[in-house]
Amino acid sequence: MKQIDRLRSLGLFDSRVPRYTSYPTAPVFSAAVGDADQARELQSLDPDVPVSVYLHIPFCERLCWFCACRTQGTQSLSPVESYIGTLEQELKLVAPLLPKGVRMGRMHWGGGTPTILPPVLIHRLARAVKAVFPQTEDWEFSVEIDPALVDAEKIAALAAEGMNRASIGIQDFDPLVQQAIGRQQPYDVTRDCVEELRTAGIRSLNADLVYGLPHQTPARMADTVKKVLSLDPDRLALFGYAHVPWVAKRQKLIKEETLPDDFARFHLAEQASGAFAAAGYAPIGIDHFAKPGDGLEAAARSGHLRRNFQGYTDDACPTLIGFGASSISRFAGGFIQNAAATPAYVQRIEAGRLAGARGHVMSEEDLLRGRAIEMLMCEFRISREELRQRFGSLTDVLDADLGRVAERFGALVRLTDEALEILPEGRPLTRIIASGFDAHMPEGVRYSRAS
Repeated sequence: MKQIDRLRSLGLFDSRVPRYTSYPTAPVFSAAVGDADQARELQSLDPDVPVSVYLHIPFCERLCWFCACRTQGTQSLSPVESYIGTLEQELKLVAPLLPKGVRMGRMHWGGGTPTILPPVLIHRLARAVKAVFPQTEDWEFSVEIDPALVDAEKIAALAAEGMNRASIGIQDFDPLVQQAIGRQQPYDVTRDCVEELRTAGIRSLNADLVYGLPHQTPARMADTVKKVLSLDPDRLALFGYAHVPWVAKRQKLIKEETLPDDFARFHLAEQASGAFAAAGYAPIGIDHFAKPGDGLEAAARSGHLRRNFQGYTDDACPTLIGFGASSISRFAGGFIQNAAATPAYVQRIEAGRLAGARGHVMSEEDLLRGRAIEMLMCEFRISREELRQRFGSLTDVLDADLGRVAERFGALVRLTDEALEILPEGRPLTRIIASGFDAHMPEGVRYSRAS
């Protein structure tokens, strides 16, 4: 209890800070950066360096109440097919801007629910991307899978187009919890989906769980974890539920009195993490786990783990090109986000314009701070020597922040001439500590809670 009280006193249960899947974070983006910057960044790509490609499918047949993603419900395929046509147009707008020889090292489909697409649209979209971005030999294609909205035919179509990693949304297997978040997904449906994926030759499976959901208890969490482990996923993600009804209006359907309190929420996360570790999974960063030998575990072990909009990754491609409404691209010069609302995105593409509507141009100090924050999120350590090799004397601008962090967090961190390290007992505070190096914390933005 003494350790919990210490973490609480340092803001674990009260602080709202970014998740740092980018730096700066999206609320900092400005409309002063847009499609002209997007075109310039695309034209300046190095054709010898592979890129990652992300496609956002914002449609769902069911809108889960806990979700804060940009999605829209539909019971008809008509708007989905129309949207695929717009994605094809966007790809055609981008194609002539790319230097000859640019190849794709990674592709990820997210949403929303990518598996809302029937096989004919899966083939159509995948082939449209490949026509613009030839694949590298070690190409990886991952897709977010809703077990309730996929079947053998869709899986076969995805596998035929090269999908070799599937990310399965689970959240929780308890029927009461599922009812409270508007997501009915029986265990046997998920198990059958996993079996179909493996039968199709999909070599790697990820599973996502969420703690802090309504009606979760230690007994219910233990049962969910047991069932998840029976599926034998290669990677696991354990996210804290972000209750942000001012952002996601559908979350108002969740009764706040059914949510676990601060201490219960913390212990649910600790319980699940301990069970995954006991099952042989290596902890990765603040909320991921991977089997020994998995690419994510190897990246963490070798110091090559990175952080992007999907969370932790072993993706070594420095450029991420996003397609679709609200997608964010990461270039050497900064971030550019497509128009967020689907109608606004479609309007831009139909007018023959790139969809970039806001973004941020990175200064050298932004790059320095972004790398320092990524080090903390991935390795729990800022290496001054590594930063100095890349940024030279500019690294000294972090000295004051390093001192403030060391003073505030005391024995939970260790500061030396070589590095700042977050000690194991301080790692629940990692996002809060990382925020100490953030020079872009806009007034009035309400981020998700730190715990």
